Amino acid sequence: MVYKSIPNSVEKFMETITEKCGAEHSDWAENFNAAFANTLLTTVKRHSDGTTFLLTGDIPAMWLRDSTAQVRPYLVIAKEDEELAAMISGLVKKQFYYINIDPYANAFNEEANGAGHQSDHTAMNDWIWERKYEIDSLCYPVQLAYLLYKNTGSVDQFNEDFVEGVKKILTVFRTEQDHASSPYHFVRDTTRSEDTLINEGLGAEVVPTGMTWSGFRPSDDACKYGYLVPSNMFAVVILGYVEELFTTVLKDPVLAKEAGALKLEIEKGISEHGVTKNQEGKEIFAYEVDGKGNATVMDDSNVPNLIAAPYLGYISEDDEQYQNTRRTLLSKENPYFYEGKFAKGIGSSHTPENYIWPIALAMEGMTTSDKSEKERILDLLTATDGGTHLMHEGFDVNDPNQYTREWFSWANMMFCELVMDYFDIRVEKWRSGEREE
Repeated sequence: MVYKSIPNSVEKFMETITEKCGAEHSDWAENFNAAFANTLLTTVKRHSDGTTFLLTGDIPAMWLRDSTAQVRPYLVIAKEDEELAAMISGLVKKQFYYINIDPYANAFNEEANGAGHQSDHTAMNDWIWERKYEIDSLCYPVQLAYLLYKNTGSVDQFNEDFVEGVKKILTVFRTEQDHASSPYHFVRDTTRSEDTLINEGLGAEVVPTGMTWSGFRPSDDACKYGYLVPSNMFAVVILGYVEELFTTVLKDPVLAKEAGALKLEIEKGISEHGVTKNQEGKEIFAYEVDGKGNATVMDDSNVPNLIAAPYLGYISEDDEQYQNTRRTLLSKENPYFYEGKFAKGIGSSHTPENYIWPIALAMEGMTTSDKSEKERILDLLTATDGGTHLMHEGFDVNDPNQYTREWFSWANMMFCELVMDYFDIRVEKWRSGEREE
């Protein structure tokens, strides 16, 4: 089943946002309504078994990462709409069904139809569209399951697949603390170096640090060094979620203890090995490290990135080290920071030079408390949509009519979430009566 019309609760929410935008920001409302409706009408497929499949957009597959971000803003409505909550619960069930098929895969087919990158040299099967191992692919489904519970009280998503999937996630994270013992390898026959791993598919050599290894970034581009710091930050956060859920809801103290111990090891690894210094000599978070002293000073557009650390719940936006990192990454010291005639922001190795991403701009807005800065970014995003009233993957800072991906649901919903954030409407990270840590 697909949505043939917008649910009444969503329509009312869109009307509320339109009223809040008023005449002054009518362009925000126009883009918000187009994007907010687009995701439901074009990407969501309800299956008869109660699960939900989400297209990423113009690619006929479901990414574990993207699908979470695509529905996250709907959580504020799902509090009052049981059917919407059920749709999101169905997505969590589908995500963990896939994780149990293969926790190393990042994108899956709707059916076992053999579509996707079946010629890659790795352990493919007919369910898998792509098998690029990325830490965040395992973090996002846990985040969605947790936030659904916190916002709606739903526990329907905590089924047997969820429990088994969490066990697999812990096993993979633990295995990849020492990548030399990992069964994972990945080689693609390609001229694009970002799409394959060096060293016969094992990636650049690393030594143990306490952090967990990732083959690829959230951009689906290969890591230069194996310890991707923002993804390890995300792992720390969701391991905290696992520890809480298996203490209070699922009541498995052994698994809760295992998650808690792993969380502390990764967090220690970040603090001891995941830092470097910028050109001014100030300590900042590195983007990637290898445990042997090599580090990258950069940020990528795709979330989790370093800019997103407060959004993920890893650190306060007021933290001095975060602020030093942020200033560095929003400057020319970041090789993927571009500034041109129409815009400035963070791009990616995944798109051409001078292309910046609406996802990165939205995240820049959601990690500052400066209302005027949020407003500046929203004005920029609506002015650079190429006349489509939707967000794209990336656009040229000197010509916004030049962009990649006509249809990119993740970017659409990140824009929507920033609009909501501007009006102080946010997804809750704790339940009524609880206090945020």
